[in-house]
Amino acid sequence: MTTDHLGNAENLDPYSSPKTFFGAELRRLREAAGLTQHQLGERVFCSRDYISRFESASRRPQPEVSRLLDEVLGSGEHLQRLCRLARLSKHPDYFADAADLEKHAATIGEYAPMLVPGLLQTEAYARALTRAAQLFAPEEAVEERVTGRMERKRLLDEPSAPELWVVIHEAALRIPVGGPGMMNEQLQDLRAVGHDHHRVVVQVLPFEAGAPAFLNGTVIQMTFADAPPVTYTESAYTGQLIDEPALVAQYQKAYDLIRAAALSPQASLALIESVAKDYTTP
Repeated sequence: MTTDHLGNAENLDPYSSPKTFFGAELRRLREAAGLTQHQLGERVFCSRDYISRFESASRRPQPEVSRLLDEVLGSGEHLQRLCRLARLSKHPDYFADAADLEKHAATIGEYAPMLVPGLLQTEAYARALTRAAQLFAPEEAVEERVTGRMERKRLLDEPSAPELWVVIHEAALRIPVGGPGMMNEQLQDLRAVGHDHHRVVVQVLPFEAGAPAFLNGTVIQMTFADAPPVTYTESAYTGQLIDEPALVAQYQKAYDLIRAAALSPQASLALIESVAKDYTTP
């Protein structure tokens, strides 16, 4: 028997997290069944790469795939129960898979039409947004979301931080989330990150650029050193992770056109600073 494309699965500590335990158990059950990753992938209608990433804990397990794995491997509901544990997250469920992939990305490109991107939000801005979106949620639920977003933001301080290139529509600068003082703080922080962080590029798509390819939805493009690129799209209370190559390529072309239509990074930072000052003017 061969065990093709193990990745880092052999070196994982299975007890470090529910996700690594799921990966270790999947590998144990697969090898006990005498199946390669490719053979198992064929039986559960996914690629060898997916099986490899589940086993190496570089991607969160999926409920439907876990059900099929239990059926093929004769493991009852063992992997489905582990899947539920591995999918617990401080992020909304529709975004949690994308948040997990961000940690492994080599590059992240984001278009934000109405709001400052999550990776660049201040805590006060994130809290105001979360409270507006979850108007009747208990305070602890709001704070859990804010904590998750701030933890996600720390990714940019890691030695292996991805290159982040964001294009923000001018509308996002002018929607007064939380009031003028909070917006001034957010925009000053955004300008500082765009100016000082060596792995972050910020551009603004001005109103005069006209209608962009993505008019009203957030789009995030992620590339990886050892995996195909993916696209994540989001609108209110829902999101979708896309890995179909032709569709990902189509999104990438549209994102490139938006980036080309945006102001230069230097002009963008100047506009951000100008709008920030507007929030301090009576």
